[in-house]
Amino acid sequence: MAALGAASAAGPLVAACARDSGEETSPTGIPTTAATATAESEARVSKISFVKAQTRQDGVHRAVNLLKPNGLSGSRVLVKPNFNTADPSPASTHPDTLRAVMEVVKDSGATQITLGERSGFGGQGRQPAKQIMAALGIHEMAKEMGFETLDFDDLDIDGWRKVDFEGSHWPEGFYVPRVLAEVDAVVSTCNLKTHFLGHFTLSLKLAVGFVPIQLPGQSHNYMGDLHFGPGAQSPNLRYMVAEINTAYAPKLIVMDGLVAFTTGGPSEGTRVDTQVFLAGTDRVAMDAVGVALLRRWGTTPEVSQGPIFQQEQIARAVELGLGVGSPQEIELVTDDEESEAYAAEIRAILDQG
Repeated sequence: MAALGAASAAGPLVAACARDSGEETSPTGIPTTAATATAESEARVSKISFVKAQTRQDGVHRAVNLLKPNGLSGSRVLVKPNFNTADPSPASTHPDTLRAVMEVVKDSGATQITLGERSGFGGQGRQPAKQIMAALGIHEMAKEMGFETLDFDDLDIDGWRKVDFEGSHWPEGFYVPRVLAEVDAVVSTCNLKTHFLGHFTLSLKLAVGFVPIQLPGQSHNYMGDLHFGPGAQSPNLRYMVAEINTAYAPKLIVMDGLVAFTTGGPSEGTRVDTQVFLAGTDRVAMDAVGVALLRRWGTTPEVSQGPIFQQEQIARAVELGLGVGSPQEIELVTDDEESEAYAAEIRAILDQG
C-alpha cells in the first residue's frame, strides 16, 4: 500500500507485488496479453452484442445480458471510464452509464471494485481525474454503491510498471499502473465518437488514460511522445494507441452509443442520436463495429475512407494479436427486431471490408 503514496482511495485493491521494472513478453517479443488474445481470436469468432436502446440503463443491461461475460465473479475489478474532461457525454462517460456498468459488475459477484482514470494530455488548464469525478458526482455514487475511486496521477513512482517490446513505436517504452497487473479483471466503458487527432476514440484509445503524462519526479513526457513528433503531430499516434493495449486484456467492454460525435471530438463535436449500445471483450471487433456505426451516420473523411481493417489503430491492433483480423470473424448478437434491423445495416458496412 505504501507504493500508492497519496492514492489511499485504492483501498485494499493493490496487493504487495514484486517491484520489477521489466515487462512481461511472450517468446515472440509481444506482451503475453497480446499473445493470449491471438490464440483466443484464432479459436473463436468474437461476439459483439448490439442493442438499439432509448435509455442508458436499458442499453447497458441488455447488451451485457446478451454477452454473458465470464471472469467477474469473485474478482477484484478495475473499471476504466472515459473521464478525459467533464464535458457532457459523449465527451465523457455519462453517470447513468457508469451506474449501470457498476450494477452489472456488482451483480456479477465481484468482491472489490475500483474506478481508475487519468485525465488529459497535459498543458495549462488540465483538470485531474479526481476533479472531473467530483464535477460529475462520481464520488457520491462511489459512496452509495460501495466502490473505490483512484486518480492514477496520485500514484507514486512504485505504482507504475514499464511496458516495452520489440517493434514498439514508443521511443522510451511507456508505463501503466501496476494495479492493472494486480486486479483479476478490467472492465472498460467507452463512447462512440471521432477524435480530431486520432480519427476515432473508441475502446482502443480508451487505454491512453492508463499512461502517465510524466512519472513522479521525472521530466520525460509520455503524452508528448504520443501526440507530438518533431514540430508536428506524431506520425505514429494511432500505432502507439494500439500498443498501449498490450498491457492488459479486458473481461468486458461496454460502448455507450446512445449519442455519438460523428465529427470533432473528443470533448466537442457533431452530436447524433445513434441509439445503440455494444458489449464485447474484443477491442478490435468493438472498434470495427464502432467505425461502421460512424460511417452509417456520416463522419469525417479519415474515418470514412478505405477498408475498416486498414484504419491504422485497428490494423496495428490486429498485428499485435489483440483481436479478430477480419469482419467475417465478428458476430453481431441482438435481442429484438429493431436491433436486428439496425445491426443488419452495420453488418453490410462491415462486410465491405
